Amino acid sequence: MLYAILCYHDEDVVSSWSKAEDDAVLAKRERVQQEFVEKGKMGPAIRLMPTSAATTLRVSGNEQLVLDGPFAETKEQLLGFYIVDCDSLDEVVEFSKRLKEGEACTFEIRPLSIFKEGVLPEKVKVAS
Repeated sequence: MLYAILCYHDEDVVSSWSKAEDDAVLAKRERVQQEFVEKGKMGPAIRLMPTSAATTLRVSGNEQLVLDGPFAETKEQLLGFYIVDCDSLDEVVEFSKRLKEGEACTFEIRPLSIFKEGVLPEKVKVAS
């Protein structure tokens, strides 16, 4: 079963981290992810650009509005996600606990259902 592990945190807090602090968080997570990479269970890990780069498409009556920003009423923002292939919910929960150990972020776990496979992963470029 494929699962998405959605990572939420206060974007202002994360963006205030120094490069060294950010690198330390990512290095810790990389050590945890390596086990799943070796087992062939690790899919892509996606870091989203800041919410200031977001565009929202919203329907108002019969009109479709395109708005700058996410317009979410939340204290935490979705900052990224992981895709993993696990045999059970217990397995993905244990992996997620290890992945976020010592961090104040929130992880939401959702089973995935692919309704249409795409071709983008081969063409995706990393944003800087």
